[in-house]
Amino acid sequence: MHELTDSDYDILHAMENIVDGIAAMWGEHTEVLLHCLDSRNPSIMKIANGHITGREVGAPITNIALVKLNEGQDVSKAYITKSPDGKTLRSLTTVIRNKQQQAIGLLCVNFNLDAPFQSMIHSLMPTIGAHCDHGVTAETFARNNDEMMHSSIENVREQVTTDSSIPPSKKSREIVTRLHELGIFDLKDSAQIAAKGLDISIHTIYRYLREIRAH
Repeated sequence: MHELTDSDYDILHAMENIVDGIAAMWGEHTEVLLHCLDSRNPSIMKIANGHITGREVGAPITNIALVKLNEGQDVSKAYITKSPDGKTLRSLTTVIRNKQQQAIGLLCVNFNLDAPFQSMIHSLMPTIGAHCDHGVTAETFARNNDEMMHSSIENVREQVTTDSSIPPSKKSREIVTRLHELGIFDLKDSAQIAAKGLDISIHTIYRYLREIRAH
């Protein structure tokens, strides 16, 4: 370990949202934390679901974390540990490095294997009832930008076409508006692809975009 620089801390602070994101994805039985490897005070600088091990920001780095740091693997294999109160945890440690390839932090994930099964499922699917009532939003898992754009255009076109509250004369503009809100028109050749997919002229696309951006 070494004394971290301001740029090192910038990298670590940029990782803080990742801690919250992983915890939000996997629920209350998954502890996620960001260790700072500053030699002056190697400690936790961000933690989510700290109730699993009883730790909070400022807690010192663990002996196992140091072992994983010195194993030479930036992403460890999953391993089993025990929390202070005896929970069985499935853990994984990822080393965070700066541009000089120095280790500056650790991203650690600890999943509580002793949590009740039904509680695990509930934490993974907290809004399952809402999904059943209102339908699940389709996400495009495309292999390239063109495929993603074609799929997005088709999805939006179908939504607008089947929406009887939108007058037929305004459907094309509504489709362009929704595609604009999705950021589709920030991509290369998107206007040409949208014009072809919607069977309208590219000049119409540009006119709609000028009007939308003007507002």
